Amino acid sequence: MISTILFNSIWILPLIAVLVCAPISRSQTKTIKRIHLTFAGIVLAIAAGLVYYTYTLTMPLGIPSGNKPFVQYLTDFEWLPAIHAHYTMATDALGILLVFLTAVIVFTGMLASWKVDHQQKEFFALMQLLGTAVYGVFMSFDLVLFFIFYEMEALCMYLMIAGWGTGNKDYGGKKLTLTLALGSAMVLSTLFGIFIESGATTWNILSLADVKLPMSFQMWAFPMLFMGFAVSGSLFPFHFWSPDGHASAPTAVSMLAAGVMMKMGPFACLRVAIYLMPEAAKIYLPYIAFLVIFNVAVACFIAIRHRDLKYITAYSSISHLGLIFLGLAAATPLAFRGAALQMLSHGFLTGLFFASIGMIYGRTHTRNIDEMGGLMRIMPFLGVAFTIAGFAGLGLPGLSGFVAETSIFIGSFQSPIPHVKIVTILGILSITATAVYILQTANRMLSGPVKVEKFKTLTDADFIEKTTLVIIMACLFGIGLFPGWISEFLDTAIAPIYANLMR
Repeated sequence: MISTILFNSIWILPLIAVLVCAPISRSQTKTIKRIHLTFAGIVLAIAAGLVYYTYTLTMPLGIPSGNKPFVQYLTDFEWLPAIHAHYTMATDALGILLVFLTAVIVFTGMLASWKVDHQQKEFFALMQLLGTAVYGVFMSFDLVLFFIFYEMEALCMYLMIAGWGTGNKDYGGKKLTLTLALGSAMVLSTLFGIFIESGATTWNILSLADVKLPMSFQMWAFPMLFMGFAVSGSLFPFHFWSPDGHASAPTAVSMLAAGVMMKMGPFACLRVAIYLMPEAAKIYLPYIAFLVIFNVAVACFIAIRHRDLKYITAYSSISHLGLIFLGLAAATPLAFRGAALQMLSHGFLTGLFFASIGMIYGRTHTRNIDEMGGLMRIMPFLGVAFTIAGFAGLGLPGLSGFVAETSIFIGSFQSPIPHVKIVTILGILSITATAVYILQTANRMLSGPVKVEKFKTLTDADFIEKTTLVIIMACLFGIGLFPGWISEFLDTAIAPIYANLMR
């Protein structure tokens, strides 16, 4: 009972933080920031504790034999009788790990934003609301509730980019919001269709998984639903919002967007689209592999040509997210596991990337790598953090990227479909291009003489910034050095989805 209450408090506590800070004067910035950080820390502690407790509850049960995952902390009651919508919150291994990822990124994002110099009250309130939205997506098992949370994040993103972004922030914010709105419209229309065609009186995902929807419906509904969700995951051809959105966003928003928001799409593709329409998924997933070619084989070459740090990292994210969709397209148990691991790995590594970039930009006031040089001498801690993020993106053994990408590549090779194997080979070869832009960027930024005289007086990361980076680096090393338990844990959530796909 206590664990269920704590679980449901994860998305409620950020809202309480906003209400607690509402009557406090804007001039009390330190008090407001400390309250928000305290609540974010409490949520992180709860999420970490529930990961351990969920693991101890789930693993003794073994791998589920049917198409139902072992859900924990189930809370279910009717809240909108007119349309049969329920408040249904629960979690499995994948959900609770993504909740933990979100809690880490929200907490470290607040630390990274400690020096925001205007409208701090509104900024931290929107961060809490954005966190609430993402928590809700990963915790919901009712499609109406799921979609409400799914929509919340786009509005919060736009407001934060428009209010605290840099550069052409109005264009970047609108481009992001309108593109995500297109995906949401595709998703909403398909969810209505699922409810009507199922003949059921529930929006519960687990209940709908037992309903075999008509093939005539699945054949148009699956691609619309899958691609609608894939918009937030930057799958080609809906990738174009990501570079401009990231480039204009403040540091914390970039961390949240790349770290957790872009995982909502692949997560929903797996949890909703593939799970509820497995017959159509078996037909269409092999064709998704053709779209992945741009993500894994082209985006990394675009990153090589860019000189702006945020654009480089944005195209790097598009490339790495393509590997998640490759795992989904391969549709083998190991590839699904690799895709889930990559959601976690990429969340932490992009969080580290954007945090370190934001801290470097806050000192140099430039993101152009040609204007930098010799920064390792001036700010060694930030340089090491950026380099570790790059190595994680390369899939260096000992870091999270290695186990995730290896699982995807091996699992994809197990696919009986020839062109999926070809795309997998392209994905493996793209690691070479990834090495080029990461090493090229690190070399131009960190090595050689200091090109700008005023940079010689810059300081390295302070205590708060070091704490931010250390927390994320610890997560990257934790997954990379101890992948066994997390892989087995994820299998308890992946196996039922695969079983339903093979029914």
